[in-house]
Amino acid sequence: MRHAIKAAKAALMNDRFRLQMEALDEAERKGWDSLARYKFLMFGYWAAQWVSINRLGGFSRPNPFGAVVIVARGKSCRRSGA
Repeated sequence: MRHAIKAAKAALMNDRFRLQMEALDEAERKGWDSLARYKFLMFGYWAAQWVSINRLGGFSRPNPFGAVVIVARGKSCRRSGA
């Protein structure tokens, strides 16, 4: 009986992990799609979703939008004179 419970818990954790990974991939895909369509507000939403899922799931994957942030920081600093 205990073995069956452990197996059920392991299956549930695998399903949960798989669903979180799918959500992470979906957030990245939708983020890039939003940015490509000049939907900046939606890009921000999906980028934030990606960061939240990555943190809460404990995945520690590098942020796929990091390069965009670096470009934006460079543009922002040049315009502000900093």
